[in-house]
Amino acid sequence: MTSEVVEDESQFYLKAEKYWKDVPPTVDGMLGGYGHISNIDINSSKKFLQRFLREGPNRTGTNCALDCGAGIGRITKRLLLPLFKVVDMVDVTEDFLIKAKTYLGEEGRRVRNYFCCGLQDFSPEPNSYDVIWIQWVIGHLTDQHLAEFLRRCKAGLRPNGIIVIKDNMAQEGVIMDDVDSSVCRDQEVVRRIVRHAGLNLLAEERQENFPDEIYQVYSFAMR
Repeated sequence: MTSEVVEDESQFYLKAEKYWKDVPPTVDGMLGGYGHISNIDINSSKKFLQRFLREGPNRTGTNCALDCGAGIGRITKRLLLPLFKVVDMVDVTEDFLIKAKTYLGEEGRRVRNYFCCGLQDFSPEPNSYDVIWIQWVIGHLTDQHLAEFLRRCKAGLRPNGIIVIKDNMAQEGVIMDDVDSSVCRDQEVVRRIVRHAGLNLLAEERQENFPDEIYQVYSFAMR
């Protein structure tokens, strides 16, 4: 649990904000020097997401998506804008959101809102989103704040909407990273937080073809 590894909650958040302020607003910066894995990541995410967007009575809509921890908009540009009419972005680092406005190009006109806010303080508009995508950012929230954020996300979903978490998973327990002030949880800890938030897991998938030296990455879909 994060309560066992995070000694000072306010410092945990401040240190992370400071870390990201010094990261260059590039794809390589967003991916910690692993920019070359972006295509593999996006292609896998698209396949995972499209199983919910296919025709059928409980099909997830394609009107509006929210990109959480959006950075400069790598996922917004490559995954969400091609599939959704409009996208909102939220990130704690203002410089990334400023850069997004040029990085996204012409299609960026369909980004409706750029919210500069930490997820622990962010509330999605109720009944607004078909998909809320949360990638490589849950490690910057304490367990309690993550559960509370997921509850607010649940309220932000439209009918048949889904929340997707895609993130690093530890082998066991919760591991602290002092460099970027984040934690890495194992799958069971994440599942427990999801249940605590009142959400049901719909699908879970391991990311294939990532470098061996990085954490395993899993996607979870829930509502």
